[in-house]
Amino acid sequence: MLTVGRARKEVAMNLSTPDPAERTYNRIFYRGRRPTRLGRWVNKLTGWYAASGLPPNIMAVLEVRGRKSGQTRSNPIVVATIDGKRYLVSMLGPESDWVKNVEAVQGDAVIHRGARHRVHLVLVPPHERAPVLREYVRIASSGRLHFPVAVGAPLSEFEKIAADYPVFRIDAI
Repeated sequence: MLTVGRARKEVAMNLSTPDPAERTYNRIFYRGRRPTRLGRWVNKLTGWYAASGLPPNIMAVLEVRGRKSGQTRSNPIVVATIDGKRYLVSMLGPESDWVKNVEAVQGDAVIHRGARHRVHLVLVPPHERAPVLREYVRIASSGRLHFPVAVGAPLSEFEKIAADYPVFRIDAI
């Protein structure tokens, strides 16, 4: 099984290029693969909306205990479903705070969409991520800006970037 820590070390070497979203209007929301103050505010608003259970059904909130503070941290997420399995993708790469928090709590988390559901997040190895990334880019309209691959690109293009974007399978507890 691939651990998040080992995967992060492998991926850190591959993220030498800037976030593609920073070349667009999204620069006001994200800089250096981190949300700006405005981005954090929009994330809170989006998280409230997603947690309420309103459409679209692909949106939810990930709740994870913070690795430093111990307090619950919430992030709006898009859930990609392939062959009946649900997945989360870190559009900002392996250095995203929620990825580090998931690693610290060994995958224990809560998905909040109308109701809270305890889940276990399992890191997907890079060689299995391409189909999930392709689906994520297709369904996550704002998240797709962070990927250097276009919607509808061949699977081989997603295989090239798979190591740069952590993907977690959501297992119910």
